Amino acid sequence: MKGPRALETERLLLRKPTIRDAQAIFERYAGDPVVTRYMSWPTHRTVADTHAFLAWSEAGWELWPAGSFLIYSRNTNGLLLGGTGLTFRTPVVAVTGYVLAQDVWRQGFATESLVAMVELARQTGVLRLEAVCHVEHRASAHVLEKCGFRCEGVSAAHTEFPNLAPGTRCDVLSYSKRFDV
Repeated sequence: MKGPRALETERLLLRKPTIRDAQAIFERYAGDPVVTRYMSWPTHRTVADTHAFLAWSEAGWELWPAGSFLIYSRNTNGLLLGGTGLTFRTPVVAVTGYVLAQDVWRQGFATESLVAMVELARQTGVLRLEAVCHVEHRASAHVLEKCGFRCEGVSAAHTEFPNLAPGTRCDVLSYSKRFDV
């Protein structure tokens, strides 16, 4: 089942990104080395990097029930806050995550957008939703736990964080959320 291309929560509008969003994505979060420190993708150096992300996102949307979403505030004239989404491994297993611009950290937007992704996963037939975070990224671990994800432990040398330790696979906390059939 195809998911919607836009979702609303109490304070947020989440929608599929388009090519017109490239500059805002680059300026608000993807080009910020502080924001992207714990991301599994490199900080965007130019808007061309953001265009590559948008092409990847579009391919995911064509192949799977859902994909990347941009997170906008409904209360501040549509300010772009960050991104989230679902990346499908199989029709019933997906991965989620989130990234937010620095100026909106610690306001509950990560939790609110993650709750929306959990519900979208359930609606699109996902039975297992996964997420990982660097072992030192306690804020992200807290959000996952608050949203009902279960920590399955530390996965050693699992993920490269190119902005933190280029070329090195780092330990991560592995989380999952299962849905009843």
